[in-house]
Amino acid sequence: MELFWWLFVIVLFAVGLIGTVLPIFPGTVIIFAAAVIHRMMVGAEKSVGWKTIAILGALTLASYALDFLGSYFGAKYFGATKWGTIGAIIGALVGLFFGIIGLFVGPVLGAIVGEFIAGKKAIDAGRAGWGSLLGNLGGMIGKLMIALAMITIFLMTVPSPI
Repeated sequence: MELFWWLFVIVLFAVGLIGTVLPIFPGTVIIFAAAVIHRMMVGAEKSVGWKTIAILGALTLASYALDFLGSYFGAKYFGATKWGTIGAIIGALVGLFFGIIGLFVGPVLGAIVGEFIAGKKAIDAGRAGWGSLLGNLGGMIGKLMIALAMITIFLMTVPSPI
């Protein structure tokens, strides 16, 4: 039965990694859930401890913070005003409801609209939108790194079955 739970966890890890790159699934949440399920089903003596679970939970929260703030910092780096950065965050939140495309287009459109509200010209608004897109991609890469770190931490802290 333990072999079944290991295979189950490995499949969830793979789905979680896919979810960090293609936001179809909540990637780091799935990886965190896999660790918790493993602990519950295999038992405390053959799985990770609560300290590791807490670390994985903190990394899960950090990945989502990075996801939302990536477009904000990207837009800010490319010279967006306060309105442009707020627009990028609002666009990221609204984009969540429109699937994969919404996650990329939402922050860009939000930053551009925010810049127009601030009275900026089209070139400045486009620059802020571009920065938002680059920040979003940087956030996705950071989220993937966190997901890989979570899997590594789990695998390094599980007691050896031998």
